[in-house]
Amino acid sequence: MPLKASIIPVTPFQQNCVLVWDDQSMQGTVIDPGGDVARIEAEIAARGVTLTQILLTHGHIDHAGGADELREKTGIAVTGPHRADAILLDHLEQQGRAYDIRGARNLVPDRWLEEGESITIGGETFDVLHCPGHSPGSLVYVSKDLRVAFVGDVLFQGSIGRTDFPYGDHDALITAITTKLLPLGDDIAFVCGHGPGSDFGTERRSNPFLQG
Repeated sequence: MPLKASIIPVTPFQQNCVLVWDDQSMQGTVIDPGGDVARIEAEIAARGVTLTQILLTHGHIDHAGGADELREKTGIAVTGPHRADAILLDHLEQQGRAYDIRGARNLVPDRWLEEGESITIGGETFDVLHCPGHSPGSLVYVSKDLRVAFVGDVLFQGSIGRTDFPYGDHDALITAITTKLLPLGDDIAFVCGHGPGSDFGTERRSNPFLQG
């Protein structure tokens, strides 16, 4: 694959912040800098990557809490998630206090994203899919050419994102997964927000939340 990736576990939730870069240009994107910004900066430096984009899948503290600090330190714009997560991004500092995650800052992205748009990660094109349910504005980024997706907390190996929040919607999440993600093909591998990744085929066949 022309892109390289490094997973950087951040926050007490061990969220999979991902540094993705093109091995030739060495230009890269950080996806979901939830916190521990110094650790993220150290990985960027160790890999010799020039950061060109900060990308969010959704507005939860462990995914977005460090985005404003990283933007301030690097001068790089924050892109995503969907505008429906504004209510979460407006209260990141409150989320940080609730979960004892220090340094979280409220955030207004430089650019919101909508389904049907595309973005570039390391010179490769990724489609933007709106997959609400875990949060109102959760987005998935998928490259049909590379057969890889970054799904945030929409889908996990053997599980799905939590929907027991006041704004959660289990039926909407299942519908998004089954109508937008799985039809893209069993061979698409994904990086999720926590734990090991998987592929759509494995989850279609064995994920207990997707059976029946």
